[in-house]
Amino acid sequence: MSEHHEQSFLSKYVFSTDHKYIARQYFLTGVVFAFIGGLFAIAFRSQLAWPGTNIPIIGVLDGMKYNMLVTNHGLIMIFWVAMPILLAALGNFVIPLMIGADDMAFPLLNMLSYWIFLVSGVLLVASWLMPGGGAATAWTMYPPLSATQNVDPDAGLIVNLLTGGSILILAVAVEFASMLLGGINFVVTTINMRAKGMKLMDVPVVVWMLILATVDFMFSVGPLIAGAVMLLFDRIFNTGFYDPARGGDPILFQHLFWFFGHPEVYVILLPAIGVASEIIPVFSRKPLFAARWQIIMAVSSAFIAFIVWAHHQFVAGIDPRMAEFFSVATIIISIPFTFIMFANIATLFNSQIELKTPMLWALGFVFMFLIGGVTGIYCGSAGFDMYIHDSYFVVAHFHYTLIPATFFGGFAAFYFWFPKSTGKMLGEGLGKLHFWFTVIGINMFSFPLFFSGLYGEHRRIFNYAAYQPMMADWIINIRHISTIGAMILGAAQLIFVLNLIISAMSGEKAGKNPWKSNTLEWAAESPPPHGNFATPPACYRGPYEYSNPKKSGSDFWPQSEQ
Repeated sequence: MSEHHEQSFLSKYVFSTDHKYIARQYFLTGVVFAFIGGLFAIAFRSQLAWPGTNIPIIGVLDGMKYNMLVTNHGLIMIFWVAMPILLAALGNFVIPLMIGADDMAFPLLNMLSYWIFLVSGVLLVASWLMPGGGAATAWTMYPPLSATQNVDPDAGLIVNLLTGGSILILAVAVEFASMLLGGINFVVTTINMRAKGMKLMDVPVVVWMLILATVDFMFSVGPLIAGAVMLLFDRIFNTGFYDPARGGDPILFQHLFWFFGHPEVYVILLPAIGVASEIIPVFSRKPLFAARWQIIMAVSSAFIAFIVWAHHQFVAGIDPRMAEFFSVATIIISIPFTFIMFANIATLFNSQIELKTPMLWALGFVFMFLIGGVTGIYCGSAGFDMYIHDSYFVVAHFHYTLIPATFFGGFAAFYFWFPKSTGKMLGEGLGKLHFWFTVIGINMFSFPLFFSGLYGEHRRIFNYAAYQPMMADWIINIRHISTIGAMILGAAQLIFVLNLIISAMSGEKAGKNPWKSNTLEWAAESPPPHGNFATPPACYRGPYEYSNPKKSGSDFWPQSEQ
């Protein structure tokens, strides 16, 4: 194991090479951006519900400000919240501990990956302060708008580089570089540093999911990086990659974007699924149902993720024969996820369920995600998609996909591993209050949008005042209900902050294994020291041996125990 030595404040907390502290850095940075992205959402939802509202700090929104908030909300929540929390923070914390390693394979590279990520966040914020304001192109950054907004063809290179759109593209590219470096560490560490006796099928499901998410990201991000570079060249060098007048093609960017963009959904979703599969057996006191098959299904979904991207382009002039292929592929990819979700539900059957806070979040993820999954099958049908494309039905669908993953999967992980990370327990009462208000907020925000979307309400309109005489009163009321739901969702997170403060000041001591779990991280002290384990652990069995009749007197059987 790593040699224990005294560390300075800077080397321990700031320029740390310890995977646990790097995980905290990613998590805290992601939380800061989550509050910023959430405030952006509440601001533009307030404009939709009550046009002309004077929003504190931001003021009264015009069309450009509204589009800027929508653009940056989407980018922040996916690239600066979901990815750093669910992939980088979670992976950094659990992978070495769960496979019995003392750290990542490349600790310095791990530290570098976080600081590059932080630079990307600084660039993102800087893009809002550029002349002309931040990018206002929607989060997908489609050209020709993204190639021309705030660009002057007669101006110099520096002038066009120092615009909100150009700086935003740089920020995204830098963030991708950070995640690529972190991904290298995840894969190499898992392959080469597993504890003695740990076979691949003894690796916990959450680690499998993190590695599959990493591989999906690494193999899909290249085309988008190339597409982003070409977009940046169009902006600052006046090239014409996406300009039809000069032989370019704006639809090319859509293909490059969504070839990455749809696997990106699984980059966020797979870790959350892994968290649920990890937590449900612990609080059911039963082995994970079909654990090996869950891994096989996840591997198959990671491959299929690369052949579904064009279901985002059914209205972009795609050949109907290709549309049929992508429709079928989209429906096929629902099969492995359906299997995994129902395997988790099967684990609950005839079990002794203990509804601790982590279990509530895990169950909330399973049942909330099913709404997103089922509506995704509808969206994957070309005929139906042409009707609801760019409507609020799509907004409701992807929020029922990404919010369960980010919020429910993320908080399930946080409440479950917080005792290991800090040595203290989070309050159960406040944790459950946080859960239920989040459930109320997300359903109140998202579910009504299915109905307004089916009615035909378009997602790209800044001010509906001109259309309101043609709209039923209940459509207008939906905007009010949805906005109030978003506010409840945001306010619920203050309960989480309060719980953190109280736990830090007077939280109950956790002990090494408060949940009576089997995986290797619970053999370390809470919190784990630098180097994680006093002696290298060995692995003697799989991670889900709960209520095993061979283990008398105990309903769990740790992997590290002979």
